[in-house]
Amino acid sequence: MNIGSTVIIIPARMASSRFPGKPLADIAGTPMIVHVWKRAIEADLGPVWVTCPDQEIADAIKDSGGNAVLTNNEHTSGSDRVHEAVCLLDSTADIIINLQGDCPYIKPETIRSVLTPLKTEGVDIATLAAATSDNETHNNQNIVKVVLTNGNDKGVRNALYFSRTPIPSGEGPRFHHVGIYGFRRQTLDQFAALPRSVLENREGLEQLRALEAGMCIGVELVDSTPTGVDTPEDLERVKQLFNC
Repeated sequence: MNIGSTVIIIPARMASSRFPGKPLADIAGTPMIVHVWKRAIEADLGPVWVTCPDQEIADAIKDSGGNAVLTNNEHTSGSDRVHEAVCLLDSTADIIINLQGDCPYIKPETIRSVLTPLKTEGVDIATLAAATSDNETHNNQNIVKVVLTNGNDKGVRNALYFSRTPIPSGEGPRFHHVGIYGFRRQTLDQFAALPRSVLENREGLEQLRALEAGMCIGVELVDSTPTGVDTPEDLERVKQLFNC
């Protein structure tokens, strides 16, 4: 199935509850959001924009030669911010990738892999997950878990539920969610028009809004979860990856 043209949009904001100012955190002399922007450029899928409500983030991207668009400060999710950016840019892209701005070490091939589920008819939104056997990280509330179907005759696996709690119980494979989404344009429009859902509010996870609305989220498995930055402690671990 031909999925069409693609744009990558990276939502970011300074007012993070767990780590204020996170997008401009210094990693090897470069703001974290710039590292993420560079990985998106390396993915070579199409135009890349950073969307944010903060002029200082936009300035950091523009100083690095990138493009940024300022959006409303009141958005409750990254995907809502991405949707406003798409509308402001008047983008004609068929696929919009929402790449979270806190994974500075993500591999370009990991970004590209989010397109795979969208090649299957019936998948509205695509995302990624990685298998894990680490109990300590699986119990970490900052790490989102996903329960998957076993896959259909085409090998596609769909998301059944996402949570910050360690799910599912019992013996068997467990998967951590990788926070990147691929939206068909009409699905992003539909998602942004929906009110925040009950489960979205309870878990603090925007993708549950889509599941509650009956959307199909296809999941591509990747080898590992890219190290994300949710806290200052996470930042120190990422700095070690950059040898700084």
